[in-house]
Amino acid sequence: MITIGGMLIIFSVILILVLIARVSLPLFLSPQAELYATNRPVDAAGIKAVGMDEYLETGYFIDTAGEVRFFNIADGSELDRSRLTGPDGEQALVSVQSYGRLNHVLLWKDGSLTVEQVKFSPFFDLADNNRRRIVHQLVQRAAFPVPAAGRPLQALALARVNDDGRQTRVNLYPDNRLQLQIRAVTENLLGEEEVSSAEHELEVNALGRITALALSNDGLQLYAGTDQGELLRWDLSDDEEPSLLETLQAFTDRRAITALALVFGDVSLAVGDDKGQVSTWFPVRDEAGVRKLTRIHNLSNHAGPVRSLSPSTRDKTVISSAADGLTLDYMTSERFLLALGVGDKLQNYNMTTRGNALIALTADGRLLSWKLDIPHPEISLKTLFGKVWYEGYDEPTYAWQSSSASDDYEPKLSLTPLIYGTLKGTFYAMLFAVPLAIFAAIYTSQFARPRLREGIKPAVEIMAAIPTVIIGFLAALWLAPLIERSLGSLFLSLILVPAALMLSILLWQAMRKFEPLKRVERGFEFIAVAPVVIMAIAIAALLGPGMENWLFAGDLKQWLFTEMGTRYDPRNCIIIAFAMGFAVIPIIFTIAEDALSNVPASLKAASLALGASRWQTVWRVILPSASPGIFAGTMIGFGRAVGETMIVLMATGNTAIMDLSIFNGMRPLSANIAVEIPEAPVDGTLYRTLFLSAVILFVMTFIVNTVAEIVRQRLRAKYGRF
Repeated sequence: MITIGGMLIIFSVILILVLIARVSLPLFLSPQAELYATNRPVDAAGIKAVGMDEYLETGYFIDTAGEVRFFNIADGSELDRSRLTGPDGEQALVSVQSYGRLNHVLLWKDGSLTVEQVKFSPFFDLADNNRRRIVHQLVQRAAFPVPAAGRPLQALALARVNDDGRQTRVNLYPDNRLQLQIRAVTENLLGEEEVSSAEHELEVNALGRITALALSNDGLQLYAGTDQGELLRWDLSDDEEPSLLETLQAFTDRRAITALALVFGDVSLAVGDDKGQVSTWFPVRDEAGVRKLTRIHNLSNHAGPVRSLSPSTRDKTVISSAADGLTLDYMTSERFLLALGVGDKLQNYNMTTRGNALIALTADGRLLSWKLDIPHPEISLKTLFGKVWYEGYDEPTYAWQSSSASDDYEPKLSLTPLIYGTLKGTFYAMLFAVPLAIFAAIYTSQFARPRLREGIKPAVEIMAAIPTVIIGFLAALWLAPLIERSLGSLFLSLILVPAALMLSILLWQAMRKFEPLKRVERGFEFIAVAPVVIMAIAIAALLGPGMENWLFAGDLKQWLFTEMGTRYDPRNCIIIAFAMGFAVIPIIFTIAEDALSNVPASLKAASLALGASRWQTVWRVILPSASPGIFAGTMIGFGRAVGETMIVLMATGNTAIMDLSIFNGMRPLSANIAVEIPEAPVDGTLYRTLFLSAVILFVMTFIVNTVAEIVRQRLRAKYGRF
């Protein structure tokens, strides 16, 4: 039965590890693409744009005549067609640029421009047994007349419409001039639309010819690239006075910039050049506090010049197109995801709004549709354990921030600060608990009277029965405010208590000659020590405020911040040291005391018979013999502290920072799981990352226990089996 029970325990532990590892394993699976359908359009040469719905049922393309044809993805049969016209009637299309959620910027032959959006929505037909159908519609979001300067260069006229009704158009002319048109559409009190417009000539301070443009979705930022490798950035937020923010030489070899696109969130700029390199840039604050474009991430490298760039509308995925096909990369993790259409000579492409499929047009007139399975593109070993340069940060860092109120927010899921916080909290707890527990075990087993020992040991063991939630509650609501009010007294007591003990020992050595005191010494030394400790703490409490006023102008916390650069967090490692140390002491004490008490009495008697003192016997004989048990107890206490949840959850600030300061809090792995798991969507990236945290905790405790057992066996072999 004992054998069966032991095997069941081992099997259960292994099964737990397998289950949590199975949930976290998909984080590292490779993305997959499946060719879903292949269709042939009527006239491939005249197609300017393609797209499809997120349900993978309806596709469409726009031709040079401005006709939009909708077709069934599965069999290619035509469903519907609509005719788009420019502001001045029917005419030919020069170019179409796609952005956002199926928005298309149409440049007409006369130089006018319209912004059209294709919308798909499910519809349940009651007349056909509630059969679901996909309904599509075309919505014109903006129409710009022919500019006064004439028709701009083909494919280098941009337009955006934001939610406030602001319409922005940028035109590039053959002489390298940039013209900005801004239209504001508002409603007056009568509900009538009022349109105000303004035109500006943008300053271009560049040596090269502009070859690529990118406009943010809200129309407030404009970027340009030149054939000399220069990047230009404008701020268009001021309708009256748009300004050129900077011009920089992006590439020292002056390679031509062939494509630009703003990544999801409109902070990072994706840059493609004529050498096939794709990189991303965003403004970073320099020493003077001015934000300047900086090259941050390097993505795929194509065999030829980058033709176009397109961002995903859901995350930081960047799609780049070149002669060797399409490449999908995730910006922040710099992770290569997929390569599509290699050898198919793709001319045009578009991703669905959900990011679950992509449609592309080949040179020979085929429309290829792929299903995409890219579950966790933001996860890599670098983002989990290395420094990452996130948008808005001035340097690479370790960061954990799983959620935000912004839709374009990018989760930061570095486990390094959590592992650091786990080890930091454990270190300070063990620093407090190990000396107290071991010295208490030595005194109880070797110096205390049997009667006293019978009372102390059960009392300490009962401490282990106190629920950790109670310890955490008291630490957060009682101990933390108490220490914050008495910080000066706490540090003074660290000096006074050892000094008072040393002084009392010297006095005791002189007074122990008296017979009554000798009887007190034998097993009741704590009667003399306890008043000394209490008195030292009382003196520290009385003198602490005065010392704080004298040395730190009455505010030690402010002095720490101004002089040492350390911010005092009320829930910090001092609180953790006391609270978690209190929870760990019973385990270490009990095992260490048992190990010390089980050392054969013959060894102790032999040492005393040879003239050694009691302390010499303990130090040279008892401790080495009991060292395997003491070490095992310490390691078990370490494992207990690593896995502690409720105390660190309630008594720390749960801030995922990496700082050795004892005045700051931290966020351990266990507390992070408890905090985040209720809000984590099942099978989402955060959900699986939390299970990966559990795997790491499991591995950490396994390593600690394995090392402890190896060391214990070697100590037993060295000092004998006791």
